[in-house]
Amino acid sequence: MKVSDINKLRKAMEKELESKRYEHTLSVAYTAANLAMVYGEEVDKALTAGMLHDCAKCMSHSKQIAVCAKNHVQLSEAESVKNSPLIHAKAGSVVARTKYQITDEDILNAICYHTTGRPNMSMLEKIVYIADYIEPGRKHAENLPQIRRLAYQDLDAALCNILKDTLAYLSKKGGQVDPMTQKTYDCYVNQKTNNGENIQDCK
Repeated sequence: MKVSDINKLRKAMEKELESKRYEHTLSVAYTAANLAMVYGEEVDKALTAGMLHDCAKCMSHSKQIAVCAKNHVQLSEAESVKNSPLIHAKAGSVVARTKYQITDEDILNAICYHTTGRPNMSMLEKIVYIADYIEPGRKHAENLPQIRRLAYQDLDAALCNILKDTLAYLSKKGGQVDPMTQKTYDCYVNQKTNNGENIQDCK
Protein backbone atom coordinates (compact mmCIF):
# COMPACT_ATOMS: atom_id res chain seq x y z
CA MET A 1 0.00 0.00 0.00
CA LYS A 2 1.29 3.45 -0.92
CA VAL A 3 1.96 6.14 1.66
CA SER A 4 -0.81 8.21 0.08
CA ASP A 5 -3.26 5.35 0.62
CA ILE A 6 -2.30 5.04 4.29
CA ASN A 7 -2.76 8.80 4.66
CA LYS A 8 -6.25 8.45 3.19
CA LEU A 9 -7.06 5.79 5.78
CA ARG A 10 -5.72 8.02 8.53
CA LYS A 11 -7.95 10.90 7.41
CA ALA A 12 -10.91 8.56 7.12
CA MET A 13 -10.41 7.30 10.67
CA GLU A 14 -10.12 10.87 11.95
CA LYS A 15 -13.63 11.49 10.58
CA GLU A 16 -15.12 8.17 11.68
CA LEU A 17 -13.80 7.85 15.22
CA GLU A 18 -14.16 9.85 18.41
CA SER A 19 -11.02 11.82 19.26
CA LYS A 20 -9.72 9.48 21.98
CA ARG A 21 -10.37 6.43 19.80
CA TYR A 22 -8.59 8.13 16.91
CA GLU A 23 -5.55 8.89 19.09
CA HIS A 24 -5.51 5.25 20.19
CA THR A 25 -5.76 4.14 16.55
CA LEU A 26 -2.76 6.21 15.52
CA SER A 27 -0.79 4.93 18.46
CA VAL A 28 -1.60 1.30 17.65
CA ALA A 29 -0.70 1.81 13.98
CA TYR A 30 2.70 3.31 14.77
CA THR A 31 3.45 0.78 17.51
CA ALA A 32 2.58 -2.00 15.06
CA ALA A 33 4.89 -0.42 12.49
CA ASN A 34 7.73 -0.37 15.04
CA LEU A 35 7.20 -4.04 15.89
CA ALA A 36 7.05 -4.87 12.18
CA MET A 37 10.49 -3.29 11.72
CA VAL A 38 11.89 -5.39 14.57
CA TYR A 39 10.43 -8.69 13.38
CA GLY A 40 10.75 -8.33 9.62
CA GLU A 41 7.07 -7.85 8.81
CA GLU A 42 5.90 -5.47 6.09
CA VAL A 43 5.57 -2.05 7.68
CA ASP A 44 2.80 -0.90 5.31
CA LYS A 45 0.69 -3.91 6.24
CA ALA A 46 1.21 -3.25 9.93
CA LEU A 47 0.27 0.42 9.51
CA THR A 48 -2.85 -0.48 7.52
CA ALA A 49 -4.04 -3.13 9.98
CA GLY A 50 -3.33 -0.86 12.93
CA MET A 51 -5.10 2.08 11.30
CA LEU A 52 -8.23 0.01 10.64
CA HIS A 53 -8.29 -2.29 13.66
CA ASP A 54 -11.02 -0.23 15.39
CA CYS A 55 -12.78 1.03 12.26
CA ALA A 56 -16.12 -0.39 13.48
CA LYS A 57 -15.66 0.61 17.12
CA CYS A 58 -17.96 3.63 16.98
CA MET A 59 -20.83 1.72 15.38
CA SER A 60 -23.72 0.80 17.64
CA HIS A 61 -23.76 -2.81 18.82
CA SER A 62 -26.89 -3.48 16.79
CA LYS A 63 -25.20 -2.19 13.65
CA GLN A 64 -22.14 -4.32 14.32
CA ILE A 65 -24.44 -7.35 14.67
CA ALA A 66 -26.18 -6.42 11.42
CA VAL A 67 -22.89 -6.03 9.52
CA CYS A 68 -21.78 -9.46 10.67
CA ALA A 69 -25.13 -11.08 9.91
CA LYS A 70 -25.29 -9.58 6.42
CA ASN A 71 -21.85 -10.94 5.63
CA HIS A 72 -22.44 -14.36 7.22
CA VAL A 73 -19.85 -13.86 9.95
CA GLN A 74 -20.28 -16.30 12.83
CA LEU A 75 -20.17 -14.83 16.32
CA SER A 76 -19.31 -16.50 19.60
CA GLU A 77 -21.63 -16.27 22.60
CA ALA A 78 -19.33 -13.69 24.19
CA GLU A 79 -19.37 -11.56 21.03
CA SER A 80 -23.17 -11.73 20.80
CA VAL A 81 -23.78 -10.38 24.30
CA LYS A 82 -25.34 -6.92 24.24
CA ASN A 83 -22.69 -4.18 24.10
CA SER A 84 -19.91 -6.75 23.87
CA PRO A 85 -16.50 -5.05 23.49
CA LEU A 86 -15.37 -7.94 21.27
CA ILE A 87 -17.67 -7.88 18.25
CA HIS A 88 -16.19 -4.71 16.74
CA ALA A 89 -13.18 -6.74 15.62
CA LYS A 90 -15.15 -9.03 13.34
CA ALA A 91 -17.39 -6.20 12.18
CA GLY A 92 -14.25 -4.14 11.54
CA SER A 93 -12.78 -6.84 9.33
CA VAL A 94 -15.94 -6.71 7.19
CA VAL A 95 -15.88 -2.90 7.05
CA ALA A 96 -12.19 -2.91 6.09
CA ARG A 97 -12.96 -5.23 3.21
CA THR A 98 -16.22 -3.69 1.97
CA LYS A 99 -15.73 0.01 2.67
CA TYR A 100 -11.97 0.46 2.50
CA GLN A 101 -11.29 -2.17 -0.20
CA ILE A 102 -8.72 -4.12 1.81
CA THR A 103 -8.20 -7.47 0.10
CA ASP A 104 -5.11 -8.75 1.91
CA GLU A 105 -6.35 -11.65 4.06
CA ASP A 106 -3.53 -11.25 6.57
CA ILE A 107 -4.53 -7.65 7.24
CA LEU A 108 -8.21 -8.61 7.49
CA ASN A 109 -7.39 -11.42 9.93
CA ALA A 110 -5.22 -9.11 12.02
CA ILE A 111 -8.24 -6.82 12.40
CA CYS A 112 -10.64 -9.72 12.97
CA TYR A 113 -8.65 -11.34 15.80
CA HIS A 114 -7.17 -8.34 17.57
CA THR A 115 -9.54 -8.74 20.54
CA THR A 116 -9.53 -12.51 21.10
CA GLY A 117 -6.43 -13.75 19.33
CA ARG A 118 -6.51 -17.23 17.82
CA PRO A 119 -4.25 -20.28 17.76
CA ASN A 120 -1.37 -20.16 15.28
CA MET A 121 -1.60 -16.46 14.53
CA SER A 122 0.45 -14.96 11.73
CA MET A 123 3.26 -12.56 12.55
CA LEU A 124 1.07 -9.60 11.57
CA GLU A 125 -1.83 -10.85 13.71
CA LYS A 126 0.47 -11.10 16.74
CA ILE A 127 1.91 -7.66 16.08
CA VAL A 128 -1.49 -5.92 15.92
CA TYR A 129 -2.82 -7.83 18.94
CA ILE A 130 0.21 -6.83 20.99
CA ALA A 131 0.34 -3.25 19.68
CA ASP A 132 -3.26 -2.74 20.75
CA TYR A 133 -2.27 -3.72 24.29
CA ILE A 134 1.06 -1.91 24.68
CA GLU A 135 0.58 1.33 22.74
CA PRO A 136 1.75 4.39 24.71
CA GLY A 137 -1.76 5.57 25.57
CA ARG A 138 -2.43 2.45 27.63
CA LYS A 139 -1.87 3.16 31.33
CA HIS A 140 -3.47 0.62 33.63
CA ALA A 141 -2.98 -2.88 32.21
CA GLU A 142 -1.33 -5.45 34.47
CA ASN A 143 2.47 -5.78 34.14
CA LEU A 144 2.48 -3.28 31.27
CA PRO A 145 6.11 -2.03 31.58
CA GLN A 146 7.45 -5.60 31.57
CA ILE A 147 5.26 -6.64 28.64
CA ARG A 148 6.32 -3.58 26.64
CA ARG A 149 9.97 -4.54 27.05
CA LEU A 150 9.26 -8.19 26.27
CA ALA A 151 7.39 -7.30 23.07
CA TYR A 152 10.66 -6.17 21.49
CA GLN A 153 12.57 -9.25 22.69
CA ASP A 154 10.22 -12.25 22.36
CA LEU A 155 6.92 -11.71 20.57
CA ASP A 156 5.36 -15.02 21.61
CA ALA A 157 6.31 -14.54 25.26
CA ALA A 158 4.72 -11.08 25.19
CA LEU A 159 1.62 -12.59 23.60
CA CYS A 160 1.43 -15.26 26.33
CA ASN A 161 1.70 -12.65 29.05
CA ILE A 162 -1.03 -10.50 27.57
CA LEU A 163 -3.35 -13.48 27.18
CA LYS A 164 -2.59 -14.66 30.72
CA ASP A 165 -3.26 -11.23 32.22
CA THR A 166 -6.41 -10.76 30.14
CA LEU A 167 -7.82 -14.09 31.31
CA ALA A 168 -6.92 -13.30 34.93
CA TYR A 169 -8.53 -9.86 34.70
CA LEU A 170 -11.76 -11.23 33.21
CA SER A 171 -11.91 -13.97 35.83
CA LYS A 172 -11.40 -11.48 38.65
CA LYS A 173 -14.04 -9.10 37.29
CA GLY A 174 -16.50 -11.87 36.46
CA GLY A 175 -16.40 -10.96 32.77
CA GLN A 176 -17.32 -13.42 30.06
CA VAL A 177 -14.30 -15.08 28.49
CA ASP A 178 -14.44 -15.81 24.79
CA PRO A 179 -13.31 -19.45 24.38
CA MET A 180 -10.99 -18.33 21.56
CA THR A 181 -8.88 -16.37 24.03
CA GLN A 182 -8.38 -19.41 26.25
CA LYS A 183 -7.60 -21.58 23.20
CA THR A 184 -5.04 -19.04 22.04
CA TYR A 185 -3.30 -18.95 25.40
CA ASP A 186 -3.23 -22.74 25.62
CA CYS A 187 -1.85 -22.95 22.09
CA TYR A 188 1.16 -20.75 22.77
CA VAL A 189 1.95 -22.26 26.15
CA ASN A 190 1.87 -25.71 24.53
CA GLN A 191 4.06 -24.55 21.65
CA LYS A 192 6.71 -23.26 24.03
CA THR A 193 6.52 -26.48 26.07
CA ASN A 194 6.85 -28.67 22.98
CA ASN A 195 9.80 -26.61 21.75
CA GLY A 196 11.56 -27.02 25.06
CA GLU A 197 11.55 -23.26 25.65
CA ASN A 198 11.39 -21.47 28.97
CA ILE A 199 7.68 -21.03 29.69
CA GLN A 200 8.04 -19.26 33.01
CA ASP A 201 6.88 -16.00 31.50
CA CYS A 202 3.74 -17.65 30.11
CA LYS A 203 2.43 -19.27 33.26
